[in-house]
Amino acid sequence: TPKILREDQGAGEEKGEMARLSVFLGGIAVSDLVKTTLGPKGMDKILQSASGKDVTFTNDGATILKSINIDNPAAKIIVEVSKTQDLEVGDGTTTVAVLAGELLREAEKLVNQKIHPQVIIRGWRKALKAAQTALQAASIDNSGDAAKFREDLINVARTTLSSKILASHKDHFSKLAVDAVLRLKSSGDLGAIQIIKKVGGSMQDSYLEEGFILDKKIGVGQPKRIENAKILIANTPMDTDKIKIFGARVKVDSVEQLAQIEDAEKQKMKEKVNKILAHGCNVFIDRQLIYNFPEQMFTQAGVMAIEHADFEGIERLAKVLDGDIVSTFDRPEKIKLGRCDLIEEVVVGEDKLLRFSGVPKGEACSVVLRGASRHILDEAERSLHDALCVLVQCVKNTRIVWGGGCSEMLMARAVDELALTIAGKEAIAIEAFGRALRSIPSILCENAGLDGNEIVAQLRSTHYQHKEGCNAGIDIEQGTVGDMSVLRVTESLKSKMQSLVSAHEAAEMILRVDEIIRCAPRQRKGDQCG
Repeated sequence: TPKILREDQGAGEEKGEMARLSVFLGGIAVSDLVKTTLGPKGMDKILQSASGKDVTFTNDGATILKSINIDNPAAKIIVEVSKTQDLEVGDGTTTVAVLAGELLREAEKLVNQKIHPQVIIRGWRKALKAAQTALQAASIDNSGDAAKFREDLINVARTTLSSKILASHKDHFSKLAVDAVLRLKSSGDLGAIQIIKKVGGSMQDSYLEEGFILDKKIGVGQPKRIENAKILIANTPMDTDKIKIFGARVKVDSVEQLAQIEDAEKQKMKEKVNKILAHGCNVFIDRQLIYNFPEQMFTQAGVMAIEHADFEGIERLAKVLDGDIVSTFDRPEKIKLGRCDLIEEVVVGEDKLLRFSGVPKGEACSVVLRGASRHILDEAERSLHDALCVLVQCVKNTRIVWGGGCSEMLMARAVDELALTIAGKEAIAIEAFGRALRSIPSILCENAGLDGNEIVAQLRSTHYQHKEGCNAGIDIEQGTVGDMSVLRVTESLKSKMQSLVSAHEAAEMILRVDEIIRCAPRQRKGDQCG
């Protein structure tokens, strides 16, 4: 056969069975990587950087998959799908990767039975529609009753947190997360919720603080408490009152001439500070450093000056205080100052922080996380962020479904019933889709050290006996089949639907592959440096 690829330069291709085997194995391998982290009894992974200095403890699927370098193209698709789930919903990142892997496992068996990939895809699409219809029909909407809806949100948060590091304090954190999200009302702007991490104390000491907390200190000798604050938020250098000798080349004949240059610099800074004070502000917050001379001038004017408020902090602060971030100060009438009722110092552990109370954006609040170490706090932040994302989606899309494998069994039953009505090979693909769905509750059991086959068989029997309105799922604590409505294991319909659709799309895309073509690496000329 004629060669169309430059194989001598490193290009290559895989065709037919070899290509399909390569993509199936890659997808299944990356799915198996996160499989053990699924569910409330999932295990954690330690992610270590190449240098070995940075260590992350996590069982969040998206965090694990984002952190690994992958060559296999099919594995990359599953990683991208997991990232999308994280951005879209916040939770279900492990579920989507595991379900996509199980669909590929079933597809591999069907392809080995000489069933064409297009036949499998047609069957899967029919199965997906049946599963979506069953899931939608089984969902519940309590948004009309405020008390019931709040309870639903707390249950959704408890279910999300039960598979995270916060599981032992899930009641405390679920209430904290729901209070924070309900403050947002319909805006759903998670930027109004600030998460502050402080090492020390226990996780139970974490709390929700109304208003905005900034992890910065006030300048020396400046007021520690200001009421009816008028705040100028800036991103401007305030460190040019001295010549930076190392950064400049100045030829002078005497020390007096050097002093004259420094005086000129000082005068420039004095004019800049006077321009800032002309805005009528009593609080000045800068993203950059404020040197001693301007700080001294602010102190004499009775203005609170805060330096080095980082980008994320200052942008969020500007949004919460309803003010502009400015860099030039020539036209005070064009600049909108931020406002709040009270700024004061508060002590958290051994550190002093600044609290802004009575801010224009009334829904703004801060969550102060406490914990024994930085690694625990980082994982707690990821867990809480997932819960907040799910709750924001749940407030917008108010329908909920039962968790604990109940929804997967409901969908699998609907898919199995569809398979009985379809003639031809598509029915085999539809049955395979049902098996992949049933593998999720089986993995939940295995991760908890239970007999997955036994419990899933009991669960399947219960669902077929009760037909409509069955709430049976896995009671992980007792190791039996339980009623999810009694155990209050609920999940957001949006999260579950997104997992199902994304996993199907990823598996279908990988199943369509019949050839992998690798480009030759860019050739470097011998006379060029690397």
